[in-house]
Parts: sequence; C-alpha cells; structure tokens
Amino acid sequence: MSRKHPVVAITGSSGAGTTSVTRTFQEIFRREGISAAIVEGDSFHRYDRAGMQVAMAEAEADLNLHFSHFGPEANLLTELESLFRDYGQSGVGLVRKYLHDESEAKPYGLEPGTFTPWEELAPGSDLLFYEGLHGAAVTGTVDVARYADLLVGVVPIVNLEWIQKVIRDKTERGYSSEAVIDTILRRMPDYVKYICPQFSRTYVNFQRVPTVDTSNPFTARSIPTADESFVVIRFADPKVIDFPYLLSMLHDSFMSRPNCIVVPGGKMDLAMQLIFTPLILRLMDKRPGPRA
Repeated sequence: MSRKHPVVAITGSSGAGTTSVTRTFQEIFRREGISAAIVEGDSFHRYDRAGMQVAMAEAEADLNLHFSHFGPEANLLTELESLFRDYGQSGVGLVRKYLHDESEAKPYGLEPGTFTPWEELAPGSDLLFYEGLHGAAVTGTVDVARYADLLVGVVPIVNLEWIQKVIRDKTERGYSSEAVIDTILRRMPDYVKYICPQFSRTYVNFQRVPTVDTSNPFTARSIPTADESFVVIRFADPKVIDFPYLLSMLHDSFMSRPNCIVVPGGKMDLAMQLIFTPLILRLMDKRPGPRA
C-alpha cells in the first residue's frame, strides 16, 4: 500500500458488471480533477486469443477440462503484483493493452485478440485504477491484494451474473448458448478457488439482487433492470462510513446488518458516487505535497 501513489482495484468475474462501475469511477476522476492510470485486467492474461485456444486444447489433451482465465495458469499474476507494487513505490510500472476488437486494434496496426507491446506507464498520474478478474488475487506465490489501497468487489448473485454473461456473449460476441454454458462449467472450479475468496479481501462489495424470477438463467431473454433489483453494499470497516447520511440521501434504503446497507438498484450509481468520492479524496489528501 502506498500513501504517495495509491492503487484502486475493482474485481469481479466475467459478466459481473465491473465495466459499469469503472464508468462511475471515471466520472469521479473527471469531476475531481484526478489523473488516473487505468489498467484493464484482460491485459494481464497470459495468452492472446489464438494462444488461449491452443493452450485450452493442450490442457484438454492432458485431461484438464477446467483451464480458464479464472485460474492463475492463464494469467500473469506475478506481473500484475509487480505493477501494483512498483506503482505504489514510484508511480510507474509496466503495462500493455489487450485489443478486443477491430476498433481497438486498428490504431495500433494489430489484429483483434492480440496485445500491444509492454511499456512504462507515463509518469505523473495521481493513482492507478485496475478493473478485472484478479485485483484481490492471492495464491501460494503471489499476493496482489496487499498492494492495493482500495479494493472493491462487484458481485451480482450468481444466477444474475450468468444471465448477464449469457446474453452479452450471445448478442455481442456471437456465441451459442451451448458454448457459453460450456465456458461457465469449465471455469467453475477456478471461480470457487480463486474468484470467490477475493470478495473476503475487499473493502466494500456491491452485490445486485434481482426481484424477478431468475431461476433458470440459461433461458432468460432479458437482463433484470436496475429498477427490478436491490443492491446489497457490504463494508469491511463500517466505522468510517456515515450510514445516517447515506440513508438520508438514498431514499427507500435500509440497513440489513451493522455493516450492510441495501439500496434500490436504480440508485447504485448514486450510492457509488456518495461512497467513493470521499474515499478517493481521502487517498488524495494522504499524498505528501501538492496534488499533481
């Protein structure tokens, strides 16, 4: 952890909604004049798209049917730990980009599904912001979580997470329902072993809970809307949270436990703004000297 160069990490599995949370943080950074170095977790996958297909085929040939991006073997967790550590110490570190599609790849003259070369972060940013699968990862050899100053988990209940993934992968990526289900099943051991434990290391978790029937997520035709949901927000250290203020600002909210507030789904963005703006400013105030 670093007072001079804070690291903020948003962690959640594929389909959890971490990208939407990132947009909220970007709005806070813009409004408060904070320069954030933004890093996507996909850039720390070990293999590009073609290489991952080869690696999966080799794993299956060795009777490993659960090789996935959720596990450490398919990721560069040592490099991710080094980035968090180095940024905290010096405000720089090695990064690259994963180019998801043609629009992202064209400016670099590269193919979609590949990586840009590694390069040093430009100096002068106020904080590092990571969004991806492994922001709070801990294995037998790597401890990414210990270098983060603020860890946030985005964890919809699992049926909702699967609905979001199935519909996204079918509509945006052209996958069949069978292919998406196969991916979910292949990832399940690593989901349990490496993804779930991260949410016990986070400072705050946001868990969206639908109020409509999601009993069979694989036949759902639409994603439950924000107004069809509640969000359970859990704090690891509730002593520093002004719950009366949050309850007064977030109408129809209530406390379910001493460290949990439940808010209507449509107010999730407002809740994040109210919660994270002072936390981010607190990190900025702890930095020595004037803000960059």
